[in-house]
Amino acid sequence: QVQLVESGGRLVQAGGSLRLSCAASGRTFSTRTMGWFRQAPGKEREFVASVSWPGGNTYYADSVKGRFSISRDNAKNTVYLQMNSLKPEDTAVYYCAARRPTATIWDYWGQGTQVTVSS
Repeated sequence: QVQLVESGGRLVQAGGSLRLSCAASGRTFSTRTMGWFRQAPGKEREFVASVSWPGGNTYYADSVKGRFSISRDNAKNTVYLQMNSLKPEDTAVYYCAARRPTATIWDYWGQGTQVTVSS
């Protein structure tokens, strides 16, 4: 079992930065691929970024490449999403997720944290 709790979301002006955190509990965190997803009002949930275990491989959605950076601290059981040059279209609820390295389904999800970017 893996429990995920996101934090760090808030209101920020366009062009600003935020760092989201996802604290994980459960002994299998260090073997999981971790990811961030987001869901804007009226839209489907979309992939943002992921990081493999132990952290060598990262992947990003085209819409955030060059602006967002995902990282993980396995000693702290925490994954981060550094978001720079934020745009109003980045406004969404951001979710942390976990999956087994060889799986395609993300089987653990956090409750989400709201990020609002004002123009």
